[in-house]
Amino acid sequence: MSPAVKYTLGRIGLFLAVALALWPVEMNIFLKLMLAVAFSAALAFFLLRGWRDEMAQQLATAAEKRRAERERLRAALAGDDQPTDTVKPTQTGRPADTGKPADTGEPTDAGKPTDRS
Repeated sequence: MSPAVKYTLGRIGLFLAVALALWPVEMNIFLKLMLAVAFSAALAFFLLRGWRDEMAQQLATAAEKRRAERERLRAALAGDDQPTDTVKPTQTGRPADTGKPADTGEPTDAGKPTDRS
């Protein structure tokens, strides 16, 4: 059972136990309920400490997972998370042939008129 469910059921159980203990006392029903809330909260502080600590640990773990996932998604959206296999060099140390002519820095013959005689 989840620590949050255990703690919640424990709090409800303490409230009901205190309310039933106050039931035979002659006073206004709203005053009985307010006293039951106050006394059950005080008892829960001491009696349910272990369950409360378990629940807090579970919530902290879930928050840490959400924070890590949010940071991962932000990094991916910002472009920081790039795949490592985008450019694979060949064994000669030159980039792999992509089918496009390599830019050697020399002027090309493109745009020059051809000699047709």
